[in-house]
Amino acid sequence: MKRIAVLALLFSLLTSVVVQAQPIKVGLIVPLSGPWARQGQVMRAAAELAVEQINAAGGIHAHGNRPLELVVFDTGDSVERAKNAAQRMVAEEPDLVGATGAYLSSFTLAVTEVTERAQVPLLTLSYSDLLTSRGFNYIFQTSATGAYQSENALPLLLDIAEQASGTRPKTIGIVMDNTAASVAFVEPIVNGNALAQNNLELVVNEVFTPPLANATPLIQRVRSRRPDLLFLLPTAISDTKLLLEKMNEFGLGRGRIPTISNGAAMGSPDLAANMPAALLEGVMSIVANWSTKGQEQMVADYMAFSGEPWMTQNPLCAFGHIWLLKEALELAPTVDSVAVNNALHTMDITTGASDYFAGGRVRFDATGKRIDAGILVIQWQNGKAVTVYPDDAAMVPLVWPTR
Repeated sequence: MKRIAVLALLFSLLTSVVVQAQPIKVGLIVPLSGPWARQGQVMRAAAELAVEQINAAGGIHAHGNRPLELVVFDTGDSVERAKNAAQRMVAEEPDLVGATGAYLSSFTLAVTEVTERAQVPLLTLSYSDLLTSRGFNYIFQTSATGAYQSENALPLLLDIAEQASGTRPKTIGIVMDNTAASVAFVEPIVNGNALAQNNLELVVNEVFTPPLANATPLIQRVRSRRPDLLFLLPTAISDTKLLLEKMNEFGLGRGRIPTISNGAAMGSPDLAANMPAALLEGVMSIVANWSTKGQEQMVADYMAFSGEPWMTQNPLCAFGHIWLLKEALELAPTVDSVAVNNALHTMDITTGASDYFAGGRVRFDATGKRIDAGILVIQWQNGKAVTVYPDDAAMVPLVWPTR
């Protein structure tokens, strides 16, 4: 009997060890093929680094130090493929506790139709306001929405200009492509009350269809009207290169006129790899997240891990989302997606994972929209896109162009 009892005890202990060591699965669903594969690759590297660091620190402490395991799915290059990838993810990984990704808002809209039905919480950086307006319970949007960015960017930039130069801008110019992202950003400015409310005159309003064949007519208009602020909103690297080359040719580039874009694409290292870095000097962009003061060690770790020259919004959010899932698991009473989802809904943190998001506090409203999401300004300085605003987040001081 004693032998049986001892064997039973040993079996129980061994079973306990196996359960404790069983990894907890979290998902990453991003483009890893097609035209957006580059962004998916850097997001994957950041997510892998986060999992590695969490496991090295003992895994999920509240659940027996169980490690995390990252499962990765490729959305491909279309909404249909993204939805199919999400269906595979929830079918092949029934014990998935949460996921991050989908990158493009159109992909995220499709993916979350699937994850909502499967009751798997998905954290995303996508900007679309539609994501959190559908009555879903399993989506969490950590970035400021597109509408918030467009409504708040203009008054913020006017304040920055006045503080930096002593003069408040009176005229504005817009050169943009006709893609959905650019149109959504400009809509509240051109067709809303923003111009009148800020005593601004729109003196240049040029729209083109990418790819751009000739930038000369667009930039000639800018040169002739010389707006106090220029919103430059291309979405393709080739168009950005043509526009900045022409601005430089006409004496408007290299920080000679305040030039502002929107979104992380304007701060991508790929831009500097496709054109002389001097052409980008001084160009600014409004972003929802970027590496900031106090994150130097984390950024150095990412650069060493990935081989990337700096950390942009996309990998930073992927990294932060994995840490948010870790925080939720520490709060959740059980290891399952519903418990993790409930923990995310009740979460209110100002340390730990919140350090990886603009605003420094993470909590969500009932729709899954992050309450304290803000915006940052980045600027190209000395061949690199760095955070310059707000001051408490800035890696270097902002350089406002003087004419």
